Amino acid sequence: MKNQCTIVMYHYVRELPYTRYPQIKALLASQFKEQLAYIEKYYHFITVEDCINAIYFDGDLPSNAILLTFDDGFIDHFNTVFPLLESKGIQGCFFPSAKSILEYEVPEVHKIHFLLASGLKIHDLIQALYRCLDKYSSEYSLESNDYYFSKLAKAGRDTKEVSFVKSMLQSELDETLRSLIIDELFHKYVSNDEEAFSRELYMSIDQLQCMNRNGMYIGSHAYNHYFLNTLTPEMQEKEIDLSLSFLKEKVGAPTDNWVMCYPYGGYDNSVIEILKKKNCKLALADTSEKADIAILNKDNAYTLERIDTNDLPKIANAETNSWTKKVLI
Repeated sequence: MKNQCTIVMYHYVRELPYTRYPQIKALLASQFKEQLAYIEKYYHFITVEDCINAIYFDGDLPSNAILLTFDDGFIDHFNTVFPLLESKGIQGCFFPSAKSILEYEVPEVHKIHFLLASGLKIHDLIQALYRCLDKYSSEYSLESNDYYFSKLAKAGRDTKEVSFVKSMLQSELDETLRSLIIDELFHKYVSNDEEAFSRELYMSIDQLQCMNRNGMYIGSHAYNHYFLNTLTPEMQEKEIDLSLSFLKEKVGAPTDNWVMCYPYGGYDNSVIEILKKKNCKLALADTSEKADIAILNKDNAYTLERIDTNDLPKIANAETNSWTKKVLI
């Protein structure tokens, strides 16, 4: 199909054995190289501009088109991903959260990642979380710890224990309480110097400018790493405006015919209307179990689906898997 594109989502890309957090869920740098070699055998790399042209000007995409996207602005993307893509003439699409770069803060979702990778056994982390819940129980009228565990500890992509921790700290508790507990645990078990940790974890403005000058695409991932669909329309617009100001004034990236990547994949009709008003041309959702190869057209330009890096082989000479077979038909 001339408007069909496999859009792949990446986050951490690093040689885990040589890092301070070898338990973080990441794609090894060596695996990324192998995966690129696999992709080169079966796909044709395209750019953001190709996607916009296909959606709005009936431009043809090559067969087996693929677009690579990298969320959150990790330093991995500059040190590992960018040199390899540039050497091969491939455009990568990078979506940093502006606040992480400008204010040296670590979004709560990443604090949770590193808590889970801190080396603390999951049982001990749950006990530490229970102690926090006990401390704030009366003030926030909390249920019992057993109640929350029974409700949220459901195995899926993660073990039931990890699912419990993620659910408690990402959605179950009051936002103010979540922030208090996440910060308390992060400072105790990961780092009590958030600014220093942030400077190590994310790219700098200079690095983003360098990638922008050298053919990579830098787009919006909002200002904070919030679920945009949980905000009022006024806050949604503020998040987007702050991000666009960061891209234009700090990075030098284009803010005409630009691209949005929703944090957590969260969006609603209000967000989409704001994006249209501000001349955003397409927006990327997060991957999910129901994700599929994206069909580029005006009807779904703001809800384009992505697959995860783990959906494609990480060995150059691997046999074609189900995702690849879909586009080879």
